[in-house]
Amino acid sequence: MAVIELTDATFDQELGSDPGLTVVDFWAPWCGPCRMVAPVIQELAEEMEGEVRFAKVNVDECPEIAQRFQVRSIPTIGFFMGSEPVGAVVGAYPKPALQQVIDQVLKEAVPQA
Repeated sequence: MAVIELTDATFDQELGSDPGLTVVDFWAPWCGPCRMVAPVIQELAEEMEGEVRFAKVNVDECPEIAQRFQVRSIPTIGFFMGSEPVGAVVGAYPKPALQQVIDQVLKEAVPQA
């Protein structure tokens, strides 16, 4: 599954179109740690296809969204259920650590049957 690129114009519509978990990578092209996280996000998007959506927002091109969600450091990985933020982590997390955070967010945010 491809990582969806979101903009100020498409953010609310894209996130609102799916009530499930969307992991959003807030990044910028000049950010070294952001470039380290990008392949991790892509791998997780492929491995978790159908369970979790993955998206990214270039904070230089989409300052409205970055400001709205108070993104002050990048990379910031935001977690959204539908269009509602349910958490975030800041920094270049290695894949196992980010997978663990995503699993925890899913466990807390999705009601168990």
